[in-house]
Amino acid sequence: MDIFYNPNGVGDVLIIPIEDGNRYEMKYEKMGDIIRIVSNDGKVLGYNIFNAATHFQLNEIGTIKLTEELLGQMKHLFTENGIGDSLDFDLSPKFVVGYVVNKEPHENADKLSVCTVDVGEETPLQIVCGAPNVDKNQKVVVAKVGATMPSGLKIKPTELRGVPSNGMICSQKELGLPNAPKEKGIYVLDDSYHVGEEFAF
Repeated sequence: MDIFYNPNGVGDVLIIPIEDGNRYEMKYEKMGDIIRIVSNDGKVLGYNIFNAATHFQLNEIGTIKLTEELLGQMKHLFTENGIGDSLDFDLSPKFVVGYVVNKEPHENADKLSVCTVDVGEETPLQIVCGAPNVDKNQKVVVAKVGATMPSGLKIKPTELRGVPSNGMICSQKELGLPNAPKEKGIYVLDDSYHVGEEFAF
């Protein structure tokens, strides 16, 4: 899970986005230095924590990966302010090495493939992929549901031409890697990578 801190551009505010929402249909609840952002139906969309540098040890600027240590500091701050929100966030890696177990043609689209991808979990993911070079027995980079791409795109469960897809098999360009090839196609990894491990970039 990514959080954001840009003291030069935004100020000393730690931004914790949880859900997307219509900014015209949000309410803001202030509790000390913590602003809880909620939708009109009561769903928590995120938090803004002001005077962040006094509450957290922040050594990075921009997009920051939420760690167990930082989450612990956050929970302590919420307890100090009498806020009982659970903060039960999924901190598991969202960009992982996957293995394409199977590839089938999409029933409703000639240029799409339906892939079964092992990401080291009990149940493989079904991912619809439009890359011309995707094939079975490849190791690939998978952006799981909940990942935020460098472009800002958030990966969500979706349907492509009527077929469910849970994640994205990524190209080097989509991952923002330097010297990414211009040709369309996914990033095929070599055998030194292990299925399920976090892909760092």
